Amino acid sequence: MHVVAGLGAWLTASVNGRRSTIDDVAKAAGVARVTVSRVLNNERGVRPETRERVRDAVAALRFSVNLQARALASGVDRTILLIHAHGREGEPNSHYHSGHELGPMRACSAIGYELVTRSINPMREDRGHLIAAIVQRLRPAGIVLPPPFSDDLDLLTTMKGTGIRVSTVSAGKRGRGVVSSAGIDERAGGAALGGYLASLGHRDIAFIKGPNDHLAASLRYEGFVEALKAAGLGREPWTASGDFNFKSGVEAAESLLAQGKSFTALACANDDMAAGAMFALHRARKTIPGDISVTGFDDSPMSEIVWPPLTTVRQPIKDIAERAVRMLLDPPHEGEYAPFEALPHELVIRESTAAPGRTDD
Repeated sequence: MHVVAGLGAWLTASVNGRRSTIDDVAKAAGVARVTVSRVLNNERGVRPETRERVRDAVAALRFSVNLQARALASGVDRTILLIHAHGREGEPNSHYHSGHELGPMRACSAIGYELVTRSINPMREDRGHLIAAIVQRLRPAGIVLPPPFSDDLDLLTTMKGTGIRVSTVSAGKRGRGVVSSAGIDERAGGAALGGYLASLGHRDIAFIKGPNDHLAASLRYEGFVEALKAAGLGREPWTASGDFNFKSGVEAAESLLAQGKSFTALACANDDMAAGAMFALHRARKTIPGDISVTGFDDSPMSEIVWPPLTTVRQPIKDIAERAVRMLLDPPHEGEYAPFEALPHELVIRESTAAPGRTDD
């Protein structure tokens, strides 16, 4: 993960108005940081003598209780901040982004909160400082971070250390252990696609991956490959990479064809890239699924209107993002690690896949 140098001290000074941090309090009191958080939020499960030590340390260090955490506990502040990742080449995935926004809006409406959204380029070196500045200005009750911010361990740890409630959408394996996260079992979703293609008899397979910093998409590929190996396929798929948009799917598929790779199935890490790949295959006069079967991931509205309709994995993006907001208001009380909640996914079989060489008249 990228390192945001000096962010912890800067954010603590900016938000709390003090140089002392929650880690300083924990060290002075001889307790874990999570224990300090419990005391500051008046939570149960802390022995009276421990609670008193923490309060003494807070007073000695002149530590000012974080306004965001206190507002969340008291219900005074009613704002949830959602940070969108934006700035890569090409247009963002509209279905994915709208799902990330509609789900939290639904949750905020139900509990009387206001959703505020901001967009930040995840490739910027100063992205952590930009987020910190937004937090200082808006003072939200909590923050929701989708990929790739959900896998920025330095950012997650810093935000958590200042007492700000943070939850993530579709975090990778490491990010899930830092703050609360909601998603699907990405590895199982990828395995469902790989197992299905293998069951149809495909042996020569290609895969268009997502961006390297999207760890959940990496899990999809890992599960896909594991399913192929379990089915007795010894060779991993030929691969190309895209950026989750239509254009990158076109370019990735064209790259695989230009390399002379012979494959009867092409799996894609999301539906937008699958639609782009199908465009490239049609232009190359390949029939789908007669020459090449194609699969996607997400079950976006596009998957039903492309031709032929796309076999994909349905993930409930709006529900996942809604659950991430609700997890802000129901933080873990036990242990150092936050929970990961996996919502159900479903393999959706449509006309873009068939046995190798089969054509349906």
